[in-house]
Amino acid sequence: MLITPPFTQLNTPYPATAYLKGFLNTKKIKTYQADLGIEVILELFSPKGLQRIFAHLEMLDLELSENSYRIFSLRAEYINTIGPVIQFLQNKNPTLAHAICGRTYLPEASRFAQIEDLEWAFGTMGIQDKARHLATLYLEDLGDLITEAIDPHFGFSRYAERLGRTATHFDELLESLLAPNSIITDIQEKLLDEKIKKQKPTAVAISVPFPGNLFGALKCGQFIKKQYPEIKIILGGGYANTELRRLNDPRVFDFLDYVSLDDGEAPLEILLEYIEGKRKADTLKRIYFREEGKVIYHNGAKEKDIAQRETGTPDYSDFLLNDYLSVIEVANPMHRLWSDGRWNKLTLAHGCYWGKCSFCDISLDYIKNYEPASAALLCDRMEEIIAQTHQHGFHFVDEAAPPALLRELAIEILRRKITAVWWTNIRFEKHFTGDLARLLKASGCIAVAGGLEVASDRLLQLMKKGVTVAQVAQVADNFTQAGIMVHAYLMYGFPTQTGQETIDALEMVRQLFLNEALQSGFWHRFAMTAHSPVGLQPAQFQVQRTGPEFGGFADNDLYHDDPLGANHDLYSEGLRKSLFNYMHGVGFDFPLSQWFDFKTAKTTIPHNYIQQCLQQNNEPLRDNALVVWLGNLPTINFFEAKQKNKTIEMAELEFFDKQKDWLLHLPAPEANWLTGIFPQLIIGPQAPIPYSVFKKSYESAALGSFDDFVKSKTFAQLRENGLLIL
Repeated sequence: MLITPPFTQLNTPYPATAYLKGFLNTKKIKTYQADLGIEVILELFSPKGLQRIFAHLEMLDLELSENSYRIFSLRAEYINTIGPVIQFLQNKNPTLAHAICGRTYLPEASRFAQIEDLEWAFGTMGIQDKARHLATLYLEDLGDLITEAIDPHFGFSRYAERLGRTATHFDELLESLLAPNSIITDIQEKLLDEKIKKQKPTAVAISVPFPGNLFGALKCGQFIKKQYPEIKIILGGGYANTELRRLNDPRVFDFLDYVSLDDGEAPLEILLEYIEGKRKADTLKRIYFREEGKVIYHNGAKEKDIAQRETGTPDYSDFLLNDYLSVIEVANPMHRLWSDGRWNKLTLAHGCYWGKCSFCDISLDYIKNYEPASAALLCDRMEEIIAQTHQHGFHFVDEAAPPALLRELAIEILRRKITAVWWTNIRFEKHFTGDLARLLKASGCIAVAGGLEVASDRLLQLMKKGVTVAQVAQVADNFTQAGIMVHAYLMYGFPTQTGQETIDALEMVRQLFLNEALQSGFWHRFAMTAHSPVGLQPAQFQVQRTGPEFGGFADNDLYHDDPLGANHDLYSEGLRKSLFNYMHGVGFDFPLSQWFDFKTAKTTIPHNYIQQCLQQNNEPLRDNALVVWLGNLPTINFFEAKQKNKTIEMAELEFFDKQKDWLLHLPAPEANWLTGIFPQLIIGPQAPIPYSVFKKSYESAALGSFDDFVKSKTFAQLRENGLLIL
């Protein structure tokens, strides 16, 4: 049994267990998977669940805050509306939107006070979107009550996250694990018990992607140890891979049997053989367990990790795919993709093709070992997943999707005529040309997110990002012009970052939004981690590590002093507030200092810096580039025309595209050449031709200078309407 414990996302399952299930399918190992997060939410936010909550509050007779008391007083209204609202958020009850938007159906508490501030941001939303936002506020009101009076650890996309974050010692987690159950952990254990009784597993593998899943995972282990001691419990996932690499506290294994690190396929297959008595402990792969009261790490397996081509297609069966909730929490358009809609998550490549950023965990396997899948294999998997889930949306979850692979993938998607809607993370690097962006758009790309980080060339170089601000602006503009939304990950507080650099970075961000190169962004505070170059060699970055002391459990988040840097805490709110306004197209004329409640430096960035960068966005045509025609084949009509007392044969090419039809007039010989070569340019069974072959074909037709053709109005029209050079 493969389990994702509470909580990750409301709108789509986290894919780790689907990956493992897909691999174990190839080994004929029978599996069952469950997302306990969505199942707990659905039981909690139901008439029966709310009745239990309110009955519990009546029994406790707590002194509630004014807001919670209001919700409690309206308990009958909440119990009466929760079922239809959940169905609406599951896209099963769309007509309820009219009642919700009428503002007389839902009971309202403090979260609805945000509406006055956000009305202008949501003013252009359709009735379904507005209703989903209101329904989300309604759920968040109930969540506030639960957090205050039922379980302080509750959060819709995390559970007891504080206990899992920077948990260098196991003591606090242990204390919470030994405390009496809450309603939430009771529900979790009931659901888990039902599944174990039905599936009768010999082993349970629990994936912990984030600190906000750790407590739920350990509660699962605690329950299984007590009720089903014969079942072996395995913990793995992103949290283990980054935080538990120095694990030596034996008490952890009162709740688990094994902890697996890094890619799970090979370690899990080998561990299952060990559990069945088919191999010895010293031949395990990246496994911690307790032996004679001590934590032992075994990594003696001779088997290599599983190649990407052999991992199988992620298998989304067993999940309650039609029961996830599409919510709209905030106005940030990229964050909305995280919470709204069902996305099939897929990886284009293992690891990061760049793998140099100094703030990133580049020393760990999931970053440093780069292995791409082929475009054909990825499309095979996409088609299988679409057939299984009946969903065409994909989130490619790579750290940074490689541009060359995205080009091949887009061509393969178009060749197979797959209907897909997808988004991913990228690096803002020069290979993302305007033409490549248009190709990606044609294949279904709707959004990209990339790291602009500090928007300072000095600090970008120190980070080893391999990009400049000007390059970021040009690439972001390429995507924007292609109709693809661009989100920027922004960072402040990087080692040695000064107040001047923070203000200059904000000015860069202001200009990027002003010039419409960006549509979305979010400021993150720099965090030092144990496996990044900054964490491993802080002196090289002129900072000092100050803790925390390792206590046998987690080791990832580090504290540090930055004697050369600014007081970064001062800038947090001003950066957040300014960005919120820029995203909504306002506040560009405000002096930067107006966003802060203390005196700031004046920016040193010229007011038209980004505009100048965008004007310099020239992309040279390479001989080894591929030439692709996105349009349809034209019809051709010949006619005669007079030109300087001579009659010449001309042609009219008429093109019918999805949005428009247009005409191209040109000499007949050139038209004949074009109509002859168009079939080679349209994406089909044949491989796209190189630019050098395209050029040679023109010259072989004796049509004159190819350089003159490239400068002609005809070529410009073709480029504008779908002739891509990639």
